[in-house]
Amino acid sequence: MKAMLKGYHQAPRKVGLVAKLIRGKSVPAARVALSFLPKKSAPAIEKLLDSAVANARAQGMEPENLIVKTITVDKGVVLRRFRPFSRGRSGRIRKMSSIIKIELAAASNVATPKKAIAKKVAAKKTASKKVAKKTAKKPE
Repeated sequence: MKAMLKGYHQAPRKVGLVAKLIRGKSVPAARVALSFLPKKSAPAIEKLLDSAVANARAQGMEPENLIVKTITVDKGVVLRRFRPFSRGRSGRIRKMSSIIKIELAAASNVATPKKAIAKKVAAKKTASKKVAKKTAKKPE
């Protein structure tokens, strides 16, 4: 359940703000967030999300059970233009574009962030205990 948008005419830095908002959310929650967000890239990302949901439906999955597993925004083609500036000089204008990739997954297949963090913390605690045992000096 993947979808990709190439050559979207907005800087990746600006599109990344919207992508960060929906990362990890369920599909219905992401749709609601995008529909009320007053950013230029929100409708384009919403359309991309609908495309990914259509791909999931083609594989027989329910859209209500899906979450946004990953959404990445990469740098696309840069159009370089020149514009006259003062004192007879010219300045370069860079018109940025973005490549947006989205991947959906079933909610049961993906661990929630809280569980993943709890696992990492538990692993660090056990590792620190092992190190403490090794470094502890034996009484002479």
